Amino acid sequence: MMPENEGTVTMTTSLDLSTSSYRRLLARPHVLRLLASAIVGHLPVAMTPLALLLAVRTDGGTVSLAGLLAAVYGVSAALGQPWWGRALDRHGHTPTLLFTGLTSAMAFLMLACLPTAQHPAVAGALTTAAGLATPPLEAALRVLWPEVTASRAQLRAALSLDASAQEVVFIVGPLLVLGTGIALGAGAALGVAALLVLSGTLVFTTAAPAQSWSPAAQRPTDRLGPLRVRGPRVLALALAGAGTALGALNVLALDLAETLGAQALSTLIPAALAVGSLAGGLLFGGIRLPGSARQQLAVSALGLAVGLTPFLLAPGPIASLITAVLPGFFLAPLLITVFALLEDLVPDGTLGEASAWMIAALGLGQAAGTAIAGAVGQAGPFLPATVAFAGALLAVVSLLLGRRALAEAAGPAAESAGPVLSAFS
Repeated sequence: MMPENEGTVTMTTSLDLSTSSYRRLLARPHVLRLLASAIVGHLPVAMTPLALLLAVRTDGGTVSLAGLLAAVYGVSAALGQPWWGRALDRHGHTPTLLFTGLTSAMAFLMLACLPTAQHPAVAGALTTAAGLATPPLEAALRVLWPEVTASRAQLRAALSLDASAQEVVFIVGPLLVLGTGIALGAGAALGVAALLVLSGTLVFTTAAPAQSWSPAAQRPTDRLGPLRVRGPRVLALALAGAGTALGALNVLALDLAETLGAQALSTLIPAALAVGSLAGGLLFGGIRLPGSARQQLAVSALGLAVGLTPFLLAPGPIASLITAVLPGFFLAPLLITVFALLEDLVPDGTLGEASAWMIAALGLGQAAGTAIAGAVGQAGPFLPATVAFAGALLAVVSLLLGRRALAEAAGPAAESAGPVLSAFS
């Protein structure tokens, strides 16, 4: 257990305190290396769908093939995470991360050299391999955060920084694909993905905390693992709902762009959502909020749903961008609070697998939201907006119905969010 020695701080300006505290967090041994390498190794997740779309079209393939490969990658990447998360808990970081990093990098390199349109079956197999072998860097990082932070408040600040950094991944990733495609050609982006996943994994794996971390002596052996406990199942369902909203929002952005005659909206709306999430995560890590972590979780999910409601009215271009920031502002706090509660809800020795299940639930929700919204989106933006809102509403309802299960957390995070930010000794 971490020492509970964080004190109450008189807050003159939250921004100044937040900046100082994040700086102190990053100055701690290994924190910057772990965070940066996890970001680098995770960039291919944001790059690959767009890189596949561009590579297939450049090779003369159809839009349907390009979309199918992108969907295969997203689903396989999500499905592989719980398996590798369990491997983390059982065998440690080094064998799990090295195997997945090498396998994924090799699949990306072969894809980069393959004429995808002429060999769709091979491309599908390699895409599946690249996705399934996605290194569980997010889960590995969240397992190590308690090891490299000094207090529960500092852990919450680390989770805030972690969640905000993931938004940077989904802003920078597509830009890397576009820049690489212009400079070196569409297929080169897949080669860059191979380089990034391998280098990020190697730097992370060779860090001292990853090398010294050892699995728990006793771990559950049943197939459900942490999901046999109701609390993690509630969190996973909530994240699946949030993911559905995010996936539908991508289709909604495309529909609004076509309806309003502003093609840039198809990329600007997801970017605005990411900017809102980045800001929300950093602010959440820098201020004290009332209520327990469970209450903050429900408020974050409700804010996500309320923030999406203006899209039901088909707003104009500027209003659409402003509207996209609002649900994003609640997205990162939702993720931060889920992972803050998770450690106190799961059985000992299953945190890696539990974290991977949360990531998988979000990813599978995104795939479902994209598929459902795409199926109903031919008639205009209203139905995709409804799918997005329904997904967020599912998150709210699941958290409200599961509040008793979340109250079973043994640690103090379940009862009190505590000072999210304080002076660190």
